[in-house]
Amino acid sequence: MPSSPTKNLETFPNPAPGRDYQIHMQIPEFTCLCPKTGQPDFATLILDYIPDKKCVELKSLKLYIWSYRNEAAFHEAVTNRIVDDLVSILKPRYLRLTAKFFVRGGIFTNIVAEHRKSGWKPLPAVELGRFEDQSTMHG
Repeated sequence: MPSSPTKNLETFPNPAPGRDYQIHMQIPEFTCLCPKTGQPDFATLILDYIPDKKCVELKSLKLYIWSYRNEAAFHEAVTNRIVDDLVSILKPRYLRLTAKFFVRGGIFTNIVAEHRKSGWKPLPAVELGRFEDQSTMHG
């Protein structure tokens, strides 16, 4: 039975709720329609989030993203709507969606929308030293 686009996002329990960790996804096949011309707009979506109690199930995310294929939407509106829908179902500690729209009329458009859970503060970043490849060192 073939899949169909849907706005129903599914979740599963975060397997490590005691730890802040980042989930990074690249979604290179996003499309919606230009509300002015009806022509397709193409984008790569980059989703980064730190889950709290729930994670998004990937097949449901794929079908959700697919549901925009025939919808007319300005870049800014569709990016923020996706963030709102994900935040509503996941209630993540942090979420950022970067929508990198392909060139249209000589202009590339990138939209970045973020959400931070009230009261959540990220841990300080840790910078680790880089290791040199020992096989290339002469001595």
